[in-house]
Amino acid sequence: MKADLGDLNGFVVVARAGGFRDGARASGVSASGLSEAVRRLEAQLGVRLLNRTTRSVAPTEAGERLLERLNPALTEVEAALDVVNGFRDRPAGTLKLNVPVSAARLVLPRIVPPFLAAYPDIRLEVVAEENFVDVLAAGCDAGIRYSERLEQDMIAVPIGPRVQRYAVAAAPAYLDRCGRPEHPRDLLGHSCLRGRFPSGAMMAWEFERDGEVVQVDATGPLIVQIGGATDLLVDAAIAGTGIVPLFEDWLRPYFDNGALEPVLEPWWQRFSGPFLYYPGRRLVPAPLRAFIDFIKATADPS
Repeated sequence: MKADLGDLNGFVVVARAGGFRDGARASGVSASGLSEAVRRLEAQLGVRLLNRTTRSVAPTEAGERLLERLNPALTEVEAALDVVNGFRDRPAGTLKLNVPVSAARLVLPRIVPPFLAAYPDIRLEVVAEENFVDVLAAGCDAGIRYSERLEQDMIAVPIGPRVQRYAVAAAPAYLDRCGRPEHPRDLLGHSCLRGRFPSGAMMAWEFERDGEVVQVDATGPLIVQIGGATDLLVDAAIAGTGIVPLFEDWLRPYFDNGALEPVLEPWWQRFSGPFLYYPGRRLVPAPLRAFIDFIKATADPS
C-alpha cells in the first residue's frame, strides 16, 4: 500500500502540534489542507489515526505507532533533500530554534540581524520558552541552553558571551528607605521579588565571594513565572517594591540610567555562557550549518 508523502507529512505535522491550527502555523499549510491530508490518509489506510475533540487532537494507538516509525524516516528524507541544498550558491530553507527568553533577549539580538543579512535565503523561526524540550520532538533544528541543562548525545557550540553574572538590584528610593544589604543574609529582612520556573521550582538566591557560597531563602510580596513575566519583576523593582535578581546584562540599562542600583555586587555569581546544541545523530541541515559557522566566525570572546 502506497501513501502520499505529503499526506504522511501532514499527519506528522498535526500530531506533533496537537491540532490543525497549530500545525498550520508551524508548517505554512492551511488547517483545511492538513485536515484533508489526514482524512485521505485515514481513508486509504482504513484506520483512524487521530482522535479529534473541540479542544484537542491526539494520536490514536495506531497513530502513535505510525508516528514512531515516520519520525526517523521523514528526518532521513529531510536530510536527503538537504544534501541538494549544499549545491546551491547560498544555503536556503528554514532554521527553527528553541531558546530561553533570556537568550532571545540578551544573546540573539547581536547575532540574528547580521546572520539574516548574510543569508537572505534562510528563514529563521525562534521559539522562546523556559521548559527544556526535546528539540526534534518539538520540530526544532537546535536549541540554546546553559551547560548544566544540556542533554547527552548533543553537540554543543558556544554562543554569546562566555562568562555572565547574576545580579541583584533595587531602586535607590527603596534602598534609602529600607537600607542597603552588606551581606546576602541581610536579604532576609528585605522584600525580595522572586521568580518561579515552569517546572514549579523557585529560582535560587545564591551568592559567592572568596570561595564562600551563601544561599538565601528569600521571601517577598511578588512571584512571577520566569520567561514572559520577567519584565514585571524589573518594573516592580523600579517602582520600589523590592529587590530583584536577574542577569546583569538584562539589568545593565537600568543601572546606566539610574533607575536601579546594584546590590551586593561583590557577591554576584559568575557562570558560563550559553551553548547552541543540536543532535549529533543526524546530518546537519544546511541552514543550521550556516548558523553554526556564522556564530563560530563571530564568537564573542568575553
